[in-house]
Amino acid sequence: MINERLPPFSKHLGVRVLSATPERVVAEMEVKPEYCTTPPTIHGGAVMAFADTLGAVATIVNLREGQGTTTLESKTNFVSPAPAGDTVRGETTPIHRGRRTQVWQTRITNGAGKLVAVVTQTQMVL
Repeated sequence: MINERLPPFSKHLGVRVLSATPERVVAEMEVKPEYCTTPPTIHGGAVMAFADTLGAVATIVNLREGQGTTTLESKTNFVSPAPAGDTVRGETTPIHRGRRTQVWQTRITNGAGKLVAVVTQTQMVL
């Protein structure tokens, strides 16, 4: 299962992959107080780390045997906050899936379904 194969940092954040297909990855993460800024809303770095995990997972499920991936670039548009105690949900879909690079867009929403951020990232295929 993909959750057991997540890197240690993603596990530390409590990322839970709910589904992972070549076309879409969906995951959740609790907004813990230690992942917040002041006032207690999710820190931008936590948002970006969550999205980076999802983009990597999306790339991995599209790789051939023996291939790997690393993030080349990431851009985040922050839209609204998610308070401590909330659960954010990320949905990652492909923009481009090539032989050398893949580009993914992750939409992150809060528990009420309001958009928190949109992240676009480029993953290099190794």
